[in-house]
Amino acid sequence: MKIGTDGVLLGAWVAIDFYPDSILDIGAGTGVISLMLAQRSDALTVDAIEIEDNAYEQTVANFEQSDWADRLFCYHTSFDDFTKQMIEEGEKYDLIVSNPPFYTDDFTSDDDARNTARFTSSLSFKNLIVGAAKLLSKNGQFSVIIPFKEQEGFVNIAKENDLFLQKVCNVRGNKRSAIKRSLLTFSFHQKTLIKEELVIEITRHQYTQKYIDLTSDFYLKM
Repeated sequence: MKIGTDGVLLGAWVAIDFYPDSILDIGAGTGVISLMLAQRSDALTVDAIEIEDNAYEQTVANFEQSDWADRLFCYHTSFDDFTKQMIEEGEKYDLIVSNPPFYTDDFTSDDDARNTARFTSSLSFKNLIVGAAKLLSKNGQFSVIIPFKEQEGFVNIAKENDLFLQKVCNVRGNKRSAIKRSLLTFSFHQKTLIKEELVIEITRHQYTQKYIDLTSDFYLKM
Protein backbone atom coordinates (compact mmCIF):
# COMPACT_ATOMS: atom_id res chain seq x y z
CA MET A 1 0.00 0.00 0.00
CA LYS A 2 1.23 3.48 -0.84
CA ILE A 3 1.75 6.17 1.75
CA GLY A 4 -0.78 8.91 1.03
CA THR A 5 -0.87 12.58 1.93
CA ASP A 6 -3.89 12.00 4.21
CA GLY A 7 -1.98 9.73 6.56
CA VAL A 8 1.04 12.03 6.66
CA LEU A 9 -1.18 15.03 7.38
CA LEU A 10 -2.93 13.30 10.27
CA GLY A 11 0.27 11.90 11.77
CA ALA A 12 1.91 15.32 11.68
CA TRP A 13 -1.09 17.41 12.72
CA VAL A 14 -2.39 15.46 15.72
CA ALA A 15 -1.65 17.22 19.01
CA ILE A 16 0.58 15.38 21.48
CA ASP A 17 1.20 18.29 23.85
CA PHE A 18 -0.99 16.61 26.47
CA TYR A 19 1.58 13.77 26.63
CA PRO A 20 -0.52 10.67 25.88
CA ASP A 21 0.80 7.44 27.43
CA SER A 22 -1.18 5.17 25.11
CA ILE A 23 -2.06 5.61 21.43
CA LEU A 24 -4.34 3.60 19.13
CA ASP A 25 -4.29 3.79 15.31
CA ILE A 26 -7.48 2.34 13.78
CA GLY A 27 -6.92 0.97 10.27
CA ALA A 28 -3.12 1.13 10.16
CA GLY A 29 -2.57 0.49 6.42
CA THR A 30 1.22 0.78 6.18
CA GLY A 31 1.55 1.81 9.82
CA VAL A 32 2.81 5.27 8.85
CA ILE A 33 0.60 7.19 11.32
CA SER A 34 1.63 4.95 14.22
CA LEU A 35 5.28 5.32 13.24
CA MET A 36 4.97 9.11 13.06
CA LEU A 37 3.33 9.28 16.48
CA ALA A 38 5.96 6.97 17.97
CA GLN A 39 8.61 9.33 16.54
CA ARG A 40 6.85 12.44 17.88
CA SER A 41 5.89 11.20 21.35
CA ASP A 42 7.16 9.29 24.36
CA ALA A 43 4.01 7.16 24.59
CA LEU A 44 4.80 3.77 26.10
CA THR A 45 2.12 2.04 24.04
CA VAL A 46 1.41 2.65 20.36
CA ASP A 47 -1.11 0.04 19.18
CA ALA A 48 -2.56 -0.36 15.70
CA ILE A 49 -5.40 -2.39 14.20
CA GLU A 50 -5.44 -3.71 10.64
CA ILE A 51 -7.88 -6.29 9.26
CA GLU A 52 -6.57 -6.68 5.69
CA ASP A 53 -3.94 -9.45 5.47
CA ASN A 54 -1.34 -7.80 3.24
CA ALA A 55 -1.60 -4.43 4.97
CA TYR A 56 -1.22 -6.12 8.36
CA GLU A 57 1.93 -7.91 7.24
CA GLN A 58 3.36 -4.69 5.85
CA THR A 59 2.58 -2.78 9.04
CA VAL A 60 4.27 -5.44 11.19
CA ALA A 61 7.35 -5.42 8.95
CA ASN A 62 7.55 -1.63 9.10
CA PHE A 63 7.15 -1.65 12.88
CA GLU A 64 9.88 -4.26 13.33
CA GLN A 65 12.35 -2.28 11.19
CA SER A 66 11.74 1.01 12.99
CA ASP A 67 13.61 2.59 15.87
CA TRP A 68 10.49 2.30 18.03
CA ALA A 69 9.74 -1.42 17.58
CA ASP A 70 9.58 -1.98 21.34
CA ARG A 71 6.62 0.44 21.64
CA LEU A 72 4.67 -0.56 18.52
CA PHE A 73 2.23 -3.45 18.14
CA CYS A 74 -0.34 -4.28 15.45
CA TYR A 75 -3.47 -6.39 16.03
CA HIS A 76 -4.79 -8.41 13.08
CA THR A 77 -8.51 -8.16 13.78
CA SER A 78 -11.67 -6.20 13.13
CA PHE A 79 -12.32 -3.02 15.08
CA ASP A 80 -15.50 -4.48 16.57
CA ASP A 81 -13.68 -7.54 17.92
CA PHE A 82 -10.79 -5.42 19.18
CA THR A 83 -13.18 -3.06 20.97
CA LYS A 84 -14.93 -5.95 22.71
CA GLN A 85 -11.59 -7.39 23.84
CA MET A 86 -10.32 -4.08 25.20
CA ILE A 87 -13.59 -3.40 27.04
CA GLU A 88 -13.35 -6.83 28.70
CA GLU A 89 -9.77 -6.04 29.73
CA GLY A 90 -10.63 -2.52 30.89
CA GLU A 91 -8.12 -0.90 28.53
CA LYS A 92 -8.40 2.75 27.46
CA TYR A 93 -6.31 4.96 25.18
CA ASP A 94 -5.28 8.59 25.68
CA LEU A 95 -5.07 9.26 21.94
CA ILE A 96 -7.03 7.49 19.20
CA VAL A 97 -6.38 8.30 15.54
CA SER A 98 -7.82 7.05 12.29
CA ASN A 99 -7.55 7.66 8.57
CA PRO A 100 -10.80 5.76 7.98
CA PRO A 101 -12.35 4.35 4.81
CA PHE A 102 -14.26 7.18 3.19
CA TYR A 103 -15.91 6.23 -0.09
CA THR A 104 -19.58 6.43 0.86
CA ASP A 105 -20.82 6.34 -2.72
CA ASP A 106 -22.61 3.22 -3.93
CA PHE A 107 -19.82 1.62 -5.90
CA THR A 108 -16.89 -0.69 -5.31
CA SER A 109 -13.85 -1.82 -7.26
CA ASP A 110 -12.83 -5.37 -8.20
CA ASP A 111 -9.99 -5.26 -5.66
CA ASP A 112 -11.21 -6.72 -2.35
CA ALA A 113 -8.21 -5.40 -0.41
CA ARG A 114 -8.77 -1.88 -1.74
CA ASN A 115 -12.47 -2.12 -0.94
CA THR A 116 -11.66 -3.12 2.63
CA ALA A 117 -9.20 -0.26 2.99
CA ARG A 118 -11.27 2.45 1.33
CA PHE A 119 -14.99 1.79 1.58
CA THR A 120 -17.26 2.50 4.52
CA SER A 121 -18.82 -0.95 4.13
CA SER A 122 -15.81 -2.29 6.06
CA LEU A 123 -16.03 0.25 8.89
CA SER A 124 -18.78 2.84 8.99
CA PHE A 125 -18.19 6.26 10.49
CA LYS A 126 -20.82 5.47 13.13
CA ASN A 127 -19.10 2.24 14.19
CA LEU A 128 -15.75 4.02 14.27
CA ILE A 129 -17.07 6.81 16.48
CA VAL A 130 -19.03 4.52 18.81
CA GLY A 131 -16.00 2.27 19.28
CA ALA A 132 -13.62 5.16 19.78
CA ALA A 133 -15.90 6.64 22.45
CA LYS A 134 -15.77 3.34 24.34
CA LEU A 135 -11.97 3.08 24.17
CA LEU A 136 -11.04 6.71 24.82
CA SER A 137 -9.83 7.72 28.27
CA LYS A 138 -11.70 10.42 30.20
CA ASN A 139 -9.31 13.18 29.15
CA GLY A 140 -8.25 11.59 25.88
CA GLN A 141 -8.48 12.90 22.31
CA PHE A 142 -9.80 11.31 19.11
CA SER A 143 -8.50 12.62 15.77
CA VAL A 144 -9.39 11.72 12.19
CA ILE A 145 -8.98 12.91 8.62
CA ILE A 146 -12.09 12.68 6.42
CA PRO A 147 -13.50 14.28 3.27
CA PHE A 148 -14.74 17.81 3.92
CA LYS A 149 -18.18 16.88 2.56
CA GLU A 150 -18.54 14.34 5.40
CA GLN A 151 -17.54 16.75 8.18
CA GLU A 152 -20.98 17.88 9.32
CA GLY A 153 -22.40 14.38 9.52
CA PHE A 154 -19.32 13.04 11.30
CA VAL A 155 -19.42 15.84 13.88
CA ASN A 156 -23.12 15.19 14.54
CA ILE A 157 -22.58 11.45 15.09
CA ALA A 158 -19.68 12.23 17.41
CA LYS A 159 -21.84 14.62 19.44
CA GLU A 160 -24.45 11.88 19.84
CA ASN A 161 -21.69 9.85 21.51
CA ASP A 162 -20.59 12.70 23.82
CA LEU A 163 -17.55 13.54 21.70
CA PHE A 164 -17.25 17.26 21.03
CA LEU A 165 -15.25 18.92 18.28
CA GLN A 166 -12.19 20.69 19.75
CA LYS A 167 -10.13 21.52 16.69
CA VAL A 168 -10.65 21.52 12.92
CA CYS A 169 -8.23 22.09 10.06
CA ASN A 170 -9.70 22.32 6.55
CA VAL A 171 -7.26 21.34 3.81
CA ARG A 172 -7.02 22.69 0.25
CA GLY A 173 -4.75 21.36 -2.46
CA ASN A 174 -3.95 24.94 -3.50
CA LYS A 175 -5.40 28.34 -2.66
CA ARG A 176 -7.79 28.26 -5.63
CA SER A 177 -9.13 24.75 -5.07
CA ALA A 178 -12.10 23.72 -2.96
CA ILE A 179 -11.62 22.36 0.56
CA LYS A 180 -10.86 18.65 0.13
CA ARG A 181 -10.17 17.22 3.59
CA SER A 182 -10.99 17.93 7.22
CA LEU A 183 -8.68 17.14 10.11
CA LEU A 184 -10.81 16.86 13.25
CA THR A 185 -10.05 16.40 16.94
CA PHE A 186 -12.69 15.44 19.52
CA SER A 187 -12.81 14.95 23.28
CA PHE A 188 -15.44 14.41 25.97
CA HIS A 189 -15.10 18.05 27.08
CA GLN A 190 -16.76 21.06 25.45
CA LYS A 191 -14.24 23.81 24.72
CA THR A 192 -13.87 26.79 22.42
CA LEU A 193 -13.41 25.46 18.90
CA ILE A 194 -10.03 26.08 17.25
CA LYS A 195 -10.31 26.54 13.47
CA GLU A 196 -7.44 26.35 11.00
CA GLU A 197 -6.89 26.09 7.26
CA LEU A 198 -3.99 24.48 5.43
CA VAL A 199 -3.04 24.89 1.77
CA ILE A 200 -0.67 22.17 0.56
CA GLU A 201 0.79 23.49 -2.69
CA ILE A 202 1.56 26.83 -4.31
CA THR A 203 2.00 25.11 -7.68
CA ARG A 204 2.43 21.43 -8.53
CA HIS A 205 5.14 19.96 -6.22
CA GLN A 206 5.95 23.41 -4.84
CA TYR A 207 4.72 23.24 -1.25
CA THR A 208 3.56 26.05 0.99
CA GLN A 209 5.73 26.96 3.96
CA LYS A 210 2.98 25.91 6.35
CA TYR A 211 2.86 22.40 4.85
CA ILE A 212 6.66 22.17 4.90
CA ASP A 213 6.77 23.23 8.55
CA LEU A 214 4.13 20.64 9.43
CA THR A 215 5.55 17.61 7.59
CA SER A 216 9.26 18.13 6.84
CA ASP A 217 10.40 15.97 9.78
CA PHE A 218 8.91 12.95 8.03
CA TYR A 219 10.11 13.32 4.44
CA LEU A 220 13.60 12.42 3.22
CA LYS A 221 13.23 15.16 0.61
CA MET A 222 11.00 18.21 0.94
